[in-house]
Amino acid sequence: MIALSASLWGLDGVILTPRLSNLNVIFVVFLLHALPFLLMNTFLFNHYKELKKLDKKSFYSLVLVSAFGGAIGTISIVYALFIVHFQELSVVVLLQKFQPVFAILMASFVLGEKLSGRFLLWAGVAIIGGYFLAFGWHIPDLSSDVPTLKAALLSLLASFSFGSSTVFSKRLLQRIDYISATFFRYGMTSLLLLPVVVASGLFSDFQNITADNWLLFGIITLTSGSVAILLYYYGLKHVKASHATLLELFFPISAILFDYFINGNVLSLLQWASAALMIFAIIKAGMYAHKKNNQ
Repeated sequence: MIALSASLWGLDGVILTPRLSNLNVIFVVFLLHALPFLLMNTFLFNHYKELKKLDKKSFYSLVLVSAFGGAIGTISIVYALFIVHFQELSVVVLLQKFQPVFAILMASFVLGEKLSGRFLLWAGVAIIGGYFLAFGWHIPDLSSDVPTLKAALLSLLASFSFGSSTVFSKRLLQRIDYISATFFRYGMTSLLLLPVVVASGLFSDFQNITADNWLLFGIITLTSGSVAILLYYYGLKHVKASHATLLELFFPISAILFDYFINGNVLSLLQWASAALMIFAIIKAGMYAHKKNNQ
């Protein structure tokens, strides 16, 4: 279920979400949560009683999951996809898969787990691979507006946000079932983004929504949106967080394949080597972290 949901996210990143680039990023992310939440209310209304099961720690986990995974992480990755304008999509989603490193680091910080020296070594190798994946042999020009640099930094922010979300999601699922967790996450994210949308006057973007946009919102809701999160939480309920975050590597793998077959984009030889090095290093880092921490 985790691998399937990650593959759906790969499909979304290459084919679906970038085609909403005529709309404001924050407005898009708000609707991607508010519309499914309104739909879920029609058949999950009785799950509100599950809120009583949340203690203070698990409620904070819900807020943090929604803030990091729902708002900050999603806005960052969607904005990165919009910036590249269908170009270098594979680079964006591959860099986003630094998530396992950030997830394990957050587990160490939040749960007090110690990290081994070998984990830190392989994490460093992954960072080197990510650099060459994004920039090749070139040094990025920080003085100019380089889309790839912006997209790379936003992808790393998304990695940190989604990695943090994985840790807090695991804690949340200790108190409530995966269906309620999905329902509440979409509701809380909508509530967190609503004041931002109102204060920014973004509701005026409704007039810019085309028929194709509405169709895409519907497709995302029924595939890579709430349905994918539901599948992911079902899997996360039964799988350790460190294993889950590595299974999410199906996201970049599927994205590369979709990007090739749909958009005709191919990574260079150096990018392929960098991507392979990065994924291998992330897997090795996860293995050593698991051996050390039993997490």
